[in-house]
Amino acid sequence: MIDYDGRRFRKSGSDPDTFAQYHQDGDLVWADFAGGRVRRGSISGTAAPDGTLHMAYSMVLAGGEVICGHTTNTPVPTADGRLRLREEWQRYGPHAATGTSYLDEVS
Repeated sequence: MIDYDGRRFRKSGSDPDTFAQYHQDGDLVWADFAGGRVRRGSISGTAAPDGTLHMAYSMVLAGGEVICGHTTNTPVPTADGRLRLREEWQRYGPHAATGTSYLDEVS
């Protein structure tokens, strides 16, 4: 199993000062994040034995919108030993959408 505790990730191409600090206790994984358009966000879920994360998230954007959804993040090792998470996400409610994005580990 991949140990996510203490790892930091940021969305590919985002502000280098914006990242999420991950924590882990057994298969439970969680993180808080902020920056850019996000005033505050949190994510929590579980890690499968292969390191895949199944998580739910909520965030408040700069304009006051509240966004919630779920994501499945598949870890992909990079040549330099860091992780990249391929994130398949779905948002609910008035901001409903689906997509794929990538989170890069910050060394």
